Amino acid sequence: MISALDLPHAALAFGAAFLAGAINSVAGGGTLVSFPTLIWLGLDSVTANATSTVAIWPGTVGSALGYRRELRGAEPRFLALIVPSLVGGLAGALLLRWTPVSTFDAMVPYLILFATLLFMAQEPIQRKLKTAEAARHQSTTWFAAVLFFQLLVGLYGGYFGAGIGILMLAALSIMGLRDIHEMNSLKVVFGGSVNGIAAAYFIWAKMVYWPYVVLMAVASILGGWGGAGAARKIGRTGVRRIVIAIGLGMALSLFIKK
Repeated sequence: MISALDLPHAALAFGAAFLAGAINSVAGGGTLVSFPTLIWLGLDSVTANATSTVAIWPGTVGSALGYRRELRGAEPRFLALIVPSLVGGLAGALLLRWTPVSTFDAMVPYLILFATLLFMAQEPIQRKLKTAEAARHQSTTWFAAVLFFQLLVGLYGGYFGAGIGILMLAALSIMGLRDIHEMNSLKVVFGGSVNGIAAAYFIWAKMVYWPYVVLMAVASILGGWGGAGAARKIGRTGVRRIVIAIGLGMALSLFIKK
């Protein structure tokens, strides 16, 4: 644990959170920037994960407000996925609390690599799942399976978080959704539910480093609002490439650091 929040540390944390907010507003994957940065700044992996989750979560609220129109038009049954999102998110947060730091340290490079590969596979997965036209009319058993899948996504999200957006888009595609804006609106709500309940637990369990939380929360909101313009100029493909490069680089650096 670092002892003080000096100017270089603060500047790097602010910059990482600003970039994460901008990335999340366009392509998702901002956690792949904010979480490893906190590790390199001196936090242990569990504290870094909890701190990143709490710090980046406020940006989700702004995104949800931006999707108000799409959310009003969503079928009520899709909103039922909020329940397994909350249950899974809390279970994942508890699991992180019970995981020894040394164990989580060993897992971190693999988790970042998995999330980055998942991020790389997002568009091929979405194209493949667009064939699931009949899914909207599936049975109650099918819907129960989707609820269980979302529970697992919530568990993973509460424990680590990076990459849950891709998993949720896959589930919504299987359920028959076609409108990417509607899918993104629901993804934001479900992801916000997972990370929100996890963040609440992390705060209650005193697992976060508050100097970084406050600084990075402000930065992520500013990044989502102001940095999104620059990210859009780069383009979705360009942003995706940047996230993938950062994710692979961070995973490699942490493998070497081990």
